[in-house]
Amino acid sequence: MDAPTMLQVIRHGEGGHVVELSLDRPGSMNAISTAFSEEITATTAALGADPSVRAVVVTSTHDRAFCVGADLKERNGFTDAQMMDHRLVSRLAYRGVLDLPVPAVAAVEGYALGGGMEIALSCDLVVAGERATLGLPEVGVGVIPGGGGTQLLTRRVGWSRAASMIFTARRLTAAEARDLGVVDELVPAGDARDRALQIATGIAANSPVAVRNAKKAMRLGQGTDLAAGLEIEDGCWRATAFSRDRAEGVAAFVEKRTPAWPGT
Repeated sequence: MDAPTMLQVIRHGEGGHVVELSLDRPGSMNAISTAFSEEITATTAALGADPSVRAVVVTSTHDRAFCVGADLKERNGFTDAQMMDHRLVSRLAYRGVLDLPVPAVAAVEGYALGGGMEIALSCDLVVAGERATLGLPEVGVGVIPGGGGTQLLTRRVGWSRAASMIFTARRLTAAEARDLGVVDELVPAGDARDRALQIATGIAANSPVAVRNAKKAMRLGQGTDLAAGLEIEDGCWRATAFSRDRAEGVAAFVEKRTPAWPGT
């Protein structure tokens, strides 16, 4: 018998260009187990290889939690060897979200703690309902954020703000997270999914070649000096400017019509 799925994949809109990944392990508030990590890795790899996908929205089927982080019940009693095996698997899951070649939008309602917040940080944009709670509490249980939290949070909000959150293990209200820059947009409770899908739909209306290359330029240029970043941008510009999408975009503008993007 096949193992039960813990991740729903829903396509939205004409052409199914917007894909919703809905975390669906409600009995554990979407705690990330080894099997769940493997499913996230496989699903994001498949989406990344699918040229029809233009934007991804990460949601939860649980109204009280986006994701509460690592499955500590599973980890309890792990040998050192089992812990290392699990570590390799879980890293691939977070990287699967981070390395999506198309924009990803997290829709956070309820708790987004530890690895749950790191899934959100691995997305390009974070929308949160006003009753959401976010935090990286790992140091309180004897570990550190290991799904990219120490790096992604620092890049989002700066050293001192990230240090304050991580060192104290404190939880943020949605309003505090928005004010610190952890959350990009705050909406009424229950509206995060709809708003994230709206954003993703707007993204999907643009040239898929241009959007993918814009994300590539931004991600590869992050952390480099300006001169190196501009060279990366130039390479991505060239890859876009000589594409069929560019030709279609210019023609549609001149003819005053909606582009029919080739996507190549």
